[in-house]
Amino acid sequence: MSEEKKGSGRGRWLVIGVVVVAGLGLVRGNGHDGAASADPSPAAAAPSGASSGAAPSAGASAAPSKPPKPSGSYDPADYAAPVRRYAAEAGVNPQLLMAILYNEAYKPHDPELERAWQRSKPDASFGIANMHRAAFDDTKPGRPFASRQWEELPDDRDLAIQAAAWHLHDLAAQLPVRPGAPLTRDELAALGYNAGAGNMLAFARGVKIGSQAQSYLDRLRDNWSESGEAVK
Repeated sequence: MSEEKKGSGRGRWLVIGVVVVAGLGLVRGNGHDGAASADPSPAAAAPSGASSGAAPSAGASAAPSKPPKPSGSYDPADYAAPVRRYAAEAGVNPQLLMAILYNEAYKPHDPELERAWQRSKPDASFGIANMHRAAFDDTKPGRPFASRQWEELPDDRDLAIQAAAWHLHDLAAQLPVRPGAPLTRDELAALGYNAGAGNMLAFARGVKIGSQAQSYLDRLRDNWSESGEAVK
């Protein structure tokens, strides 16, 4: 969900990435795991007194290793399975949900980078669906992820997709049965995702779309066919 100006977004994120990479050692020194590499293997993390060749005791089982944190570079199509699953759960069009991910892939989604940016811009969005805290907190009550926190979005891409699906569900539920604008319900829901429910309802009544919202809609249409292929 991006309410930031995206025309210069990619260049700004490249500059921020350089700054964050330079200071990433300091971030990790404050207790954060490395973002671009897997966690250490159980053998590497074992106490120094343990023999690497020792056999496990009878009945002992290896502790499950944590999955690696996601890196900043990704292809939304790789998440077709959770997109289909959570779109079905929320009752929204999976093609729309995938198109939202494509629209929101304009910036790197590295967890450490997102958190570093959020420290300087507290109202920044989190996760691959670029969801703001208020939208997440408004969406989650009564939902399968009600106990989860917005701060988890950078590290859990499935959660980001699930929350986006239900937010789209809630936006679509506010639309009139027959919008007065020459836009599809999916297009209006996408505009609501980008510009908020109030603007979405104004657009549904036929109010002229501003330049930022129009840019988002244009990208959605550009990504539409690719999104449909991804979720087949």
